[in-house]
Amino acid sequence: MVSTDMYYLNKVMSHLFLDTSSPEADGVTFRSIGSIADFWKFAEGPLLDGLYWDKWYNNMTLTIQKNSSRIYYENLLLGVAQIRQLKVRNGTCSIYPYFQTLLKECYCEYRYQAEDRSAFGLKNGWNYVSVSSLSPWYWGYVGLYSNGGFIFTLPKSKQESMEKLVFLRQNSWLTRGTRVVFIDFSMYNANINLFCIIRLVAEFPATGGVLTSSYIYSVKLLRYVTYYDYFLASCEITFCLFVITFIIQQAIKIAKLKTEYFRSVWNWLDILLISIIAIAFNIYRTVEVSLLMEELLSNSSVYPDFYFLASWQVHYNNMIAVNVFFAWIKIFKYISFNKTMTQLSSTLSRCAKDIIGFAIMFFIIFFAYAQLGYLVFGSQVDEFSTFQNCIFTQFRIVLGDFDFAPIEEANSILGPIYFITFVFCVFFVLLNMFLAIINDTYSEVKADFAVIPSQEFAVSDFIRQVSTYPWELSQFKQADRKVYKRSLRGALAQGFVAVFLCPRLFRYTAELEKELEDVNRKLSKFMKKK
Repeated sequence: MVSTDMYYLNKVMSHLFLDTSSPEADGVTFRSIGSIADFWKFAEGPLLDGLYWDKWYNNMTLTIQKNSSRIYYENLLLGVAQIRQLKVRNGTCSIYPYFQTLLKECYCEYRYQAEDRSAFGLKNGWNYVSVSSLSPWYWGYVGLYSNGGFIFTLPKSKQESMEKLVFLRQNSWLTRGTRVVFIDFSMYNANINLFCIIRLVAEFPATGGVLTSSYIYSVKLLRYVTYYDYFLASCEITFCLFVITFIIQQAIKIAKLKTEYFRSVWNWLDILLISIIAIAFNIYRTVEVSLLMEELLSNSSVYPDFYFLASWQVHYNNMIAVNVFFAWIKIFKYISFNKTMTQLSSTLSRCAKDIIGFAIMFFIIFFAYAQLGYLVFGSQVDEFSTFQNCIFTQFRIVLGDFDFAPIEEANSILGPIYFITFVFCVFFVLLNMFLAIINDTYSEVKADFAVIPSQEFAVSDFIRQVSTYPWELSQFKQADRKVYKRSLRGALAQGFVAVFLCPRLFRYTAELEKELEDVNRKLSKFMKKK
């Protein structure tokens, strides 16, 4: 799913389109855009320079296919780039009566209900386009933006694109109602068989100014090309067979145990449907890419919408990552016969109730401080600008990664009081209480295990006995071999029982006691009837 080539491709494209300027842009890069004028400087300078590569480094014309651009000489630009904006209507916010005579126009922050879909421009030549595809909405810094808007595409040549951008700038394509502009384009690198889908986003909040963000996805949409890819396909088929077999086993187990099955945490982990969802999505993605690829690449003069496929591919990769994480966690289940691992699991299970009670008390105090920080420093300090940022910032304070100067500058009295009391209550008191709970429980578990006779079967002893068994067996007569074989098997069996069963004796004993109580109860009822 992920390779180092993806990282390097993302890094190269990030440097080209986010951090590079040009003489025509007066040093403006995408990250440094601060106004509408800066946006046009970037669009007419660094953006066009990055999209259209028609000359070699010595200004010689590249001998490539007509009207095609190869970014960094290696990445084929698919189709053309698309620029899309969303606007809000005038009069969508309320003006206080004292200022109504001074302010005749008012544009609120972006909301889907306030979106302006009316045509505008020269002779109303720019029309709103509704997108009926399943392309996801975009969640930006200050709003959740729909997938429609006023759209235009850049021509295939750099000169024509420059003329079109100049025409849009001179005729005020961006207005006071503009709230976001998306720049989308895609490229393909045949050397490493990767698609790179880029979205540059410039948000124009109601406060004025510009907030920039970007999403660069390097994904492998054409999965099966090389022999290694077909090997991975065989591994995927094997994985599917294992999952199907496992589902059947768990279904039988649920039918036998019924409600008892769901009392084990490991069983809950086993029945997670992440693998099934991943398999279904992988099949859907493979079929969908095959169907859409020809359609998207049939016309090189239109914008091919790979953003939908790329975003879902990233979600699929995230799903696989979570699945692999739980697969690693399940290793604890199969090494639980080890004494140390048994002590760890027993400690966590015993102190679970105490930790839950402590967590409630901890987060009450933690969120109280987060609310205090948001109300006091939210308008001055970036780390406290939102309630979510306050939560992350306080975790950073606990870890020692925090700059005290900004909150002191924001409020010279409450800033130090907030910082000192938070560190004292959370770091010195609550965290030490948390450690004390775990330490006390671990001491109890360790004392319980000390009572149990130490009968762990060392793996090295097992290997040594097995390796010396054939030689020792040859030293005896046929009659003595049977006696020695039985004794050695008995020793191995005892070691096996010590390894796998001793840590679980208490649990099995408890289950047997319950069964005996049920049998006694049934016998007593039967005797009464007699």
